[in-house]
Parts: sequence; C-alpha cells; structure tokens
Amino acid sequence: MNQAYKCGFVNLIGRPNVGKSTLMNRLIGQKIAITSKKPQTTRNRIQTVYTSQEGQIVFLDTPGIHKSKNKLGDYMVHVAERTISEVDVILWLVEPTDYIGAGERHIIETLKKARTPVILVINKIDKTTKEELLRFIDIYRKELDFAEIVPVSALKGENTAELIRCIFQYLPYGEAFYDEDTVTDQPVRQLVAELIREKALRLLEEEIPHGIAVSVERMKYRKEIVDIDATIICERDSHKGIIIGKGGQMLKKIGTAARRDIENLVEMQCNLQLWVKVKKDWRDSDYLMKNFGYNQKDTE
Repeated sequence: MNQAYKCGFVNLIGRPNVGKSTLMNRLIGQKIAITSKKPQTTRNRIQTVYTSQEGQIVFLDTPGIHKSKNKLGDYMVHVAERTISEVDVILWLVEPTDYIGAGERHIIETLKKARTPVILVINKIDKTTKEELLRFIDIYRKELDFAEIVPVSALKGENTAELIRCIFQYLPYGEAFYDEDTVTDQPVRQLVAELIREKALRLLEEEIPHGIAVSVERMKYRKEIVDIDATIICERDSHKGIIIGKGGQMLKKIGTAARRDIENLVEMQCNLQLWVKVKKDWRDSDYLMKNFGYNQKDTE
C-alpha cells in the first residue's frame, strides 16, 4: 500500500438542480456532466477522475433524489441512493437557505444510516451574505454530525480548492485506480448523446425535456471528421413538432449548439445529423429505457 498517496470514491448527492454536475465539472476542470437550470438533468451515475500529486479522487455524480412519477424516476432515485453505500466520502450539496424541506429530510434520514463520512457542501454562496451563510451552517449542523461543512460557489470556483483538501483528509491510502490522463469512464457515444440532450434541455419548453432521450445510432470516424447520426426521442406527436420547430429551425439550433461541444470533446470536426421520433410513454417501458441507456438492473 502506498502510504504517500490517497485515492477513493466520492459520491455527490442532493436535491435536483443544486449544482452537483456544475461542481463536479469545476473540480475536475473539464465539462463531462451536462448541466441545465431544469431539475433531473442527470439521469445516470457519471464517473469522473481528479488526479494530483497528493492522490486521486473518483467522483460519482448521481441523479437528484426526488419523488419519482414513473419508472425512469424510480431508476434515477435507485441509482442515487444505492451509490451512497459504495463510496469513501459523501458530498451532500444544498443551497444556502434556512428551509429544510421534505426532500432534504429524506436525504438526512438516508445519511443517518450511512457509516461513510459526510461533507456538507453549501453551494451558490455567491448568492448570499456571510452573516446569512453562518446562520445556514448553524441550522444544518444541528441535523447531522458532518465530517466537514464547506461553503462553495461551483459556478465561480470559490473555495473549491478547500473542498478538495477536505476530501483528501478522509480518503484511504492506496494506488491510483486510473492513469493520470483519465478524466471519465463514460463512453464517447454516451457523452455525445448527453451533450445533445443538454442543448435540448436548454432550448425547449418546460414540459418537454423530461420526456426526451437521445440515441446515437452511428459514429463513423474519417480522417479529420466524425459523422454522427442521432435521434431525439419524445413521448408525444405534439412534442415532435415543437422539437423540430417551424421549418426545422429548433432542431437546427439544437444541432448547432451540440456540434460545438462535441467537436471540443472529440477534438475534430463533426458532421451531426439529427432526427426526432415518438415513443409514447417510454419512461414507463423497461425495454425502451434499457435501449436508451437506463438499465434497471444497474440499480439492483
């Protein structure tokens, strides 16, 4: 065992839209997890790797813990809650507020059963004052015996170096799990599908994004370009029309925005072709969920 090097797994949990994916992207210094202002953006467990001279942290970004309304929701909650027992440190992200709602209460009860060190991360401190922050810390401190309480701004990068330092305090000594160049274990095809879904989340109307998935049918690499065929799946015929837009303008916007990020990811030009298909009630179909990358067996 390497007594000079620490490594371990760290789980990010929290209610939807508290900034888990934004924080993870900030900590590893690269965009891997998609982000949007809409809740339940993250659907799968996303694994990323932070490596330094001190050690290696494998971050697990999980779906926000929420009250599910369909099989997809059940899958997301199971992924989030199962991961709690598999890691060395838990980061619980909350917003700077003195209101602890039912969702937070559920997380508190779940964490009370865990034997893993829990670091409370109060995110979005750029939106509050120092006096308010101290009051919020005092309120949360009474709810659980936290290993550490670290205020940060994931968006602006404030105090994230302190968070990394605190995490290393609670990791075991050992050899690195991944080589120093590894940033994620996610397949490129899955990352591409998520980048397309992110742009759809940001551009489409409020009721549509929860009902979409993205399937990448083809990725063919040529000398200096990659050809990608992908399909946006929705649940209603009326949604298909909105996604395509008048004269195909909305679909073109989604494709143009996604292409930029995909080219940054694969470091080459991208020829992206998008289609839209309707699969009614796919979020309640085990078969279709598995086809779109949400395998219920992964939560067992």
